[in-house]
Amino acid sequence: MKKTHIALLVLVAAAVAVIASMFGDFSTYETFKSAAESPDKQFRVIGVLDGNRKVTYDPLTDPNHCSFMVKDKDGHVLKVVFNGAKPTDIEKSEQIVMTGRMSGNEFRCTQIQMKCPSKYKNDQVAVGNAS
Repeated sequence: MKKTHIALLVLVAAAVAVIASMFGDFSTYETFKSAAESPDKQFRVIGVLDGNRKVTYDPLTDPNHCSFMVKDKDGHVLKVVFNGAKPTDIEKSEQIVMTGRMSGNEFRCTQIQMKCPSKYKNDQVAVGNAS
């Protein structure tokens, strides 16, 4: 093989690797049950805020601790802990997408994305912390 053919093959392989790594981040939404089966792995769980309980956030005690109860798509309700400020209008959100991992009987999320009601279009608000 010529050197140009080898260089071209290496370039194509690198391009395929970059494209594959970009698409590797897209994942499906999981449930709390499937997240509990692999507590060392990070998951994206979708659910709704449990309206029977309040969001717990006291900025005077700890401004980087917010907890609330979420019902996942299978109907399981679990405590979610977010190490950040309380997301604005979380009580008004239609759905919550949380990225994080299980820790005991809690789901510790590092990023929250909320689907908020809008009369014109479905807006999404993303909240995260630097980890």
